Amino acid sequence: MSEVFEGYERQYCELSANLSRKCNSAALLDGEQKNKQILELQAGLDEADVVIRKMDLEARSLQPSLKAMLLAKLREYKSDLNKLKREVRKLTSAKSDIAAHEELLDSGMVDAHAVSVDQRERLAMSTERLNQSSDRLRESRRAVLETEQLGVSILEDLHQQRETLLHSHTKLHGVDDAIDKSKKILSAMSKRMSRNKWIVGSVIAALVFAILLILYFKLSH
Repeated sequence: MSEVFEGYERQYCELSANLSRKCNSAALLDGEQKNKQILELQAGLDEADVVIRKMDLEARSLQPSLKAMLLAKLREYKSDLNKLKREVRKLTSAKSDIAAHEELLDSGMVDAHAVSVDQRERLAMSTERLNQSSDRLRESRRAVLETEQLGVSILEDLHQQRETLLHSHTKLHGVDDAIDKSKKILSAMSKRMSRNKWIVGSVIAALVFAILLILYFKLSH
C-alpha cells in the first residue's frame, strides 16, 4: 500500500475520532460554549474534506489493482464524513432555532396567540435570503465538485499516459537489446568471413605453388 495514502488515512482517522467526541460533547453544551464548539467542528470538517480529497487523488494515481482497493476503503471514509456533517448540521440547526426563539422573546413582539404582519414579512424576507444563500452555496459546492472531478480526470489521463510511456520505454529497451545482439552476430560473421578469406587465399596460394613446382620438375626433366 502507498505510504502517502497510509499517512493521510491515519490523519483522517484521528480527525474523525476527534470530531465524533466534539459532536457528543457539543450536544450537552449551550450558549457561547456550544457556539465555539460548533465553529471548531466546522473547521475540523473542512480539514477532513481536504484530507479525503488528498486520499482520493493519491489512490487514483496508483496501479489499477491497488487503486480499486483503496477507493473502496475511501468510500467508507466518505460515508463516515457525511455522517459527521449531518450531526454538525443538526447541532447548527438546533442552535439557530434556539437563537431565533430567544430573539423573538427578547424583542417583546410575540404574544402567545398571534404574530404581527411586520414579523411575518421579516420572517419571509429572512427565509428568502436563507434560500438564496443556500442556492449560492449549492452552486459553489457544485462548481467545486466539478473542478475536483476535472482534476481527478486529468490525473487519471496523466497516469494512463505514464503507463503508456513506461510500456513504450520497455519495448524500446527490448529493441535496443535485439539491435545489440544483431550487431554482435554481424561482427562475428564478419570476422569469420575475413578468416575464411585468408584460409581460401592460403589454400589457393598453396595450390598455385604446388602446380608451379610440378611444372618445374616436369620441364626440367
